[in-house]
Amino acid sequence: MSKALRILLLWCLALPVPAATILVFGDSLSAGYGLSPGQGWVSLLQQQLGGTHQVVNASQSGETTAGGLSRLPQALKAHKPQVVVIELGGNDGLRGLPLAEMRANLDTMIRASRAAGARVLLVGMALPPNYGRPYTEQFHAVYDSLARQHRLAYVPLLVAGFATDRRRFQADGIHPLAAAQPQMMQTVYRQLRPLLKS
Repeated sequence: MSKALRILLLWCLALPVPAATILVFGDSLSAGYGLSPGQGWVSLLQQQLGGTHQVVNASQSGETTAGGLSRLPQALKAHKPQVVVIELGGNDGLRGLPLAEMRANLDTMIRASRAAGARVLLVGMALPPNYGRPYTEQFHAVYDSLARQHRLAYVPLLVAGFATDRRRFQADGIHPLAAAQPQMMQTVYRQLRPLLKS
């Protein structure tokens, strides 16, 4: 082995290896819709963790639980995450899709993630009040029941602390502004941090 090759090998061995890969599987709220690169809460999470852990953002704007379920197996295979953050369901609710199907899709994603050896953090969302109280309550109950059933790390509401403050949202009233992203990141990080120590 040449001297140069030995030096290169030693240099590679000295590089820090991320202790965990965190796969974020969400919709536009995690994909950073309407924001500049680096402003979204997922990017801020990587900054918070530094080089200790690797964050892979596999979120897609407009994604439903059915779409997420179809993409998840390949993502698990490609990234081999130790933690999967599931932030899906908002688009199901906004489209008025059957909540039983949404629940079944999320349930399957949780089981698939665990079967792949990953710990799961479930992130919930709320719907605008114009969808009617019965539907909005049943929608949020899906997350609560799944978190209890699977004993998951759980963020009941991604926009906790400012959900009713329209000044923190973009003009569409759905996607938070850049100024709200650090609060979202901290909301997720508080529940994520214990999983990284497991």
